[in-house]
Amino acid sequence: MDLVEATEDDVETLAEYWYALATEMEPYSDLNEVALDGPEAAESGLRPLFDEDGATLYLFVADDEPIGFLLLREGEHPSRVHDSYLRLVDLYVEEGHRSEGYGTEAIERVKTIASERGADYVKVSCEWDNDGARRFYEDSGFSEKQVTYVQRVQ
Repeated sequence: MDLVEATEDDVETLAEYWYALATEMEPYSDLNEVALDGPEAAESGLRPLFDEDGATLYLFVADDEPIGFLLLREGEHPSRVHDSYLRLVDLYVEEGHRSEGYGTEAIERVKTIASERGADYVKVSCEWDNDGARRFYEDSGFSEKQVTYVQRVQ
């Protein structure tokens, strides 16, 4: 598998993957309800990421075909000794290619990218009730650090 930095030419594929990921997250919380009618509508939300400092989109490519994507964002906590991090915002592998090691390989590549960028750590979050994702990240060496709470205001 190759991890290839995406370009604006890839936005249609990225939107399809993002939409698939977003709709897979809907059952975990009513706050995950997708407001878009399809992947085409997601393209306008992805395009600005190509100009956003610290954001990078990648495609997973196997046998010259894209099979997934990930979105990374750089961040920092200047008041902490370990202040620089790389956040794994989205990670998606096509259903037909899951459990083949691509996600694990992607995590290893993300750790390398983080090291090359001088980050102190990689952080990722997932839905609390998404046992598969939680197990995957724990098996990949991540440990729980904090819990995020939400409250609907409307």
